[in-house]
Amino acid sequence: MKRESLKVIQMLPEFHEGGVERHVLWLSDALAKQGHEVMVVSKGGKLEKFLDEGVKVWHLPLHAKNPLTALWCALLLARRARKEGWQIIHAHSRVPFWIAWWASSFSGVPWVATLHATFRHSRALAPLKKACACIAVSQTVKDHLAPYLSDKAFVIYNGLLSTDVRWQGSLGDDPFKFTFVGRLSPKKGLQVALRALADVEGRWLLDVVGDGPMRAELEDFVEKLRLSQRVKFWGFREDADEWIARCSCLLFPSFEEGMSMTLIRAIDMGVPILASDIPSVRELCLNPEALLKPKDKASWKKGIEDILRERKALQLFDRDKIGTIDDMAKSVVSVYQLCINETGKGKRQNADRS
Repeated sequence: MKRESLKVIQMLPEFHEGGVERHVLWLSDALAKQGHEVMVVSKGGKLEKFLDEGVKVWHLPLHAKNPLTALWCALLLARRARKEGWQIIHAHSRVPFWIAWWASSFSGVPWVATLHATFRHSRALAPLKKACACIAVSQTVKDHLAPYLSDKAFVIYNGLLSTDVRWQGSLGDDPFKFTFVGRLSPKKGLQVALRALADVEGRWLLDVVGDGPMRAELEDFVEKLRLSQRVKFWGFREDADEWIARCSCLLFPSFEEGMSMTLIRAIDMGVPILASDIPSVRELCLNPEALLKPKDKASWKKGIEDILRERKALQLFDRDKIGTIDDMAKSVVSVYQLCINETGKGKRQNADRS
C-alpha cells in the first residue's frame, strides 16, 4: 500500500556541520525522495546547499535563547503551518522543543521531538511531556531522559547514506595513522587522547578532521606537548568519510554521545576503532570490556599501545544494528502518521462532544 504524502517541518537551531545537522539533512532528503513535502527551518548554514532541490528552506532565529524571540518564531510557524497545511512539526534540540510546543499549541499541528543527546536533566526539557511523540537516537538516550518524555517514546537509530566506501587503510601502516573526526568541543575528549599519545612511543600520526570552539586551544596544546610534527589539524572537510576510510584506526574518545554518526559510519566501513566506554557505544560493542575509560589518560595510553603492538582490531562492533537513511525515514514517518491519526481522532471526539 502506498503511503500518504505528508507535509513536514524540520526545525533545528543552525545548519552547519554536526551530527544533528547531518541527521536533519539526510532525513529531509530521504523524506523528499519518498514523496513527502519538507521544509527545514533554522538560522541557516552551509549544509543547506546539500538539501534535495525539492526541500524548502526558511530562516528564523531558532538558535536564540531568548523567550520573546522564541515566542515570535512560534507565532510565525503556527501561522504558516495553518495557512499552508503543514501536518507535522519535528523539532531537534532544546530551544526548538519550546518553539515547536508553542507553535503546536497555537496551530493544532502535532509536534515530534528527536533527542540526539543525553541532555542534563533540567526544566529546559519540560516541553517533551507535551510532544505527541519523542524519538531517541539510542536506548541510552531514551533511558536517560525517561522522566521527561511523553507517553509515546520510540528508539530509532541514526541511519546512514548508502555508500560503497569501505576501509582502505591497514593496521600494518608505518607510520600508523590515527584519525579523529568530530566537533572540537570538550565533551569529544580529544584532549585526553592527545595527553595519552604524548607518552606513546613508536611511529604514529594523528589527523584531526573537524572544527569547533576548542580548535585554537587544542592546537596550542599540541605545541606544548611537542606533537606538532605528528598531529595535523585539517578543519571542517566535506570528504570526512574518505579520511575515515584511509586511516589505520579511528579514535573516538567522547565523554558522552547520543548515537554518533561518525562512529556508526566507521563501524559500517569496517574501520578499526578505539572508543570510550560510554552507554551509547556499549549498545553497539560486542566486547564492551575492551572499551576505554572516558577521561582516563592511562586507559587511553594502554589502548593505543596495545593496538600499535598487536596490529589487530581490539574492539568489535555489531554492524547489523546500523540501517540506512531510508529505513530510518520510514520508521520516522510511521511515528508522524501515528501522531496525525491521534490528533485527528482527538479533534473528532471534541467535535462529537460539542
